[in-house]
Amino acid sequence: MKAREFFRFDKTLAAAAIVLSLVGVLFIYSASSYSAQIQFGDAFHYVKTQGVALVLGVALMLVLSRVPSATLMKWSPLVYAVGLVALALVFVPGLGVESYGAKRWLNLGFFTVQPSEYAKFGTVMLLARLAAKRGVHTFPRLLLYLAAGGVVCVLLLLEPNMSITVCVAAAVFATAFVSGARPRHLAVVLLPVLVAAVALVFSEPYRVRRLLAFLDPWESPLDEGYQLIQSYYALGAGGLFGVGLFNSRQKYLFLPFAESDFILSVIGEETGLFGVLALLVAFGVVIARGVVIARRATDRYSCYLAAGITAVIALQTVVNVAVVCGAVPPTGLPLPFVSAGGTSLTACLAAVGMLLSVSRSSSAVFLTAGDLKRRAEEKTRLAERGNGAS
Repeated sequence: MKAREFFRFDKTLAAAAIVLSLVGVLFIYSASSYSAQIQFGDAFHYVKTQGVALVLGVALMLVLSRVPSATLMKWSPLVYAVGLVALALVFVPGLGVESYGAKRWLNLGFFTVQPSEYAKFGTVMLLARLAAKRGVHTFPRLLLYLAAGGVVCVLLLLEPNMSITVCVAAAVFATAFVSGARPRHLAVVLLPVLVAAVALVFSEPYRVRRLLAFLDPWESPLDEGYQLIQSYYALGAGGLFGVGLFNSRQKYLFLPFAESDFILSVIGEETGLFGVLALLVAFGVVIARGVVIARRATDRYSCYLAAGITAVIALQTVVNVAVVCGAVPPTGLPLPFVSAGGTSLTACLAAVGMLLSVSRSSSAVFLTAGDLKRRAEEKTRLAERGNGAS
């Protein structure tokens, strides 16, 4: 296989995803070097982990970009089932790792993984298959579709992992709408889901405290409101142009989870408003290319798969930005490609690989200016030969 043929994919999407990942590695070092030195005796602890994940993720992206959509469709039930099993295994003593009262990780010996990061994309793969094969235009078929996503949401709630649950649930409804579900059918299901979500929030005292801290973080400046206040300080200090790369003050153990869930606060502090806007432009490129790929897909499964993956990335990005800015209650949700977390990074890059696979099957995506010029020249040569023969 020629190298040119191997790398014939949506380079804009791939470049944007890789740039975001590299920016993540840079700011993970800035945000975590001090805390990592204290905790692990190695300022590059998180950077090394993220670097390994980046290499693995790019490899997965390239491999999956070569896998035909038909094969992805065939594998989707298996990927979904593996995701369910992995989510269930976090509750097995000795395998599941508990942190801050939640069991979200699997201990595999040399490293840990967070199954929810893979399960959410596995869910999208299966839902795209169900929508393509059975459709969601009738209420019973829509219920079957939503049930497949609901099983994953229940397992996520049991961890508990409310943030990923909300993200997955929103993506399920978004892809159902794209797949042709009737708005009135979605409304009938969505109303009780929203009521249940509100009930879940008020069923746990810590969720109520988070909600109250979101409404007025200065009511508990040393408790539930502490993290959001420190995020405000970071973003406020950054101003328009930032305090300079590696010059963040909030990373000195003031801002919790500075390298993961709240890494955008450090980026805003060091690069200012314009730096954050530049980062959001890169996210906009990824999301826009995902939408284009979904629209140009050559079959239903590819369209629904691309739409689902794009919805997950877009929703998770919006929620993370909103949390850091204090627009929604604080929740533990990483910023795709950027936050520290090897599982999240490899899962996102693998998902981009599936988007590239869908784009590869649509010839319109790859008709660059050079391709069009060569085709025009070839047509001209053929026409000249025909005229000469006559």
